[in-house]
Amino acid sequence: MERRKVDILCVQETRWKGSKARSIGAGFKLFYYGVDSKRNGVGVVLKEEFVRNVLEVKRVSDRVMSLKLEIEGVMLNVVSGYAPQVGCELEEKERFWSELDEVMESIPTGERVVIGADFNGHVGEGNTGDEEVMGKFGVKERNLEGQMVVDFAKRMDMAVVNTYFQKREEHRVTYKWRQENTGRLHPM
Repeated sequence: MERRKVDILCVQETRWKGSKARSIGAGFKLFYYGVDSKRNGVGVVLKEEFVRNVLEVKRVSDRVMSLKLEIEGVMLNVVSGYAPQVGCELEEKERFWSELDEVMESIPTGERVVIGADFNGHVGEGNTGDEEVMGKFGVKERNLEGQMVVDFAKRMDMAVVNTYFQKREEHRVTYKWRQENTGRLHPM
């Protein structure tokens, strides 16, 4: 984070059980929440100089949490989210989006919001019909989970920011799986 000059970072799949804040070295502090050490978990990492600016921490679930900070007179809400994967039950996905909606609706109008999340979906290349919320540099074809991301962006009057920037293919998808003849999945 120091090398890339990142002061605030949202993390997912922390797999740490508990509801804590701890120093993680190099001048950073992690606020996290998790209920199971085997799956899920979300967090927000802050540069130590911003820790004193934290006004509120909302740990909603092991998939959604937020921090409210006041920086130079500006109220900033940082939301970390981890949507259920493609193979999960629809009910679990709906619960995630409901929790995220509740967090967003609790933020007063006029305060700034940044969401750093793994939405586990593809919003698709191109933006025909969705120009108000996304650029044309999405990934692959839109899937159900990607449609949920676009619908959320429309409901909240936000944007899917990473679709506005053209990137090389290897930088657009952070993790892929391939299936070999064994029927098992292997990281690429």
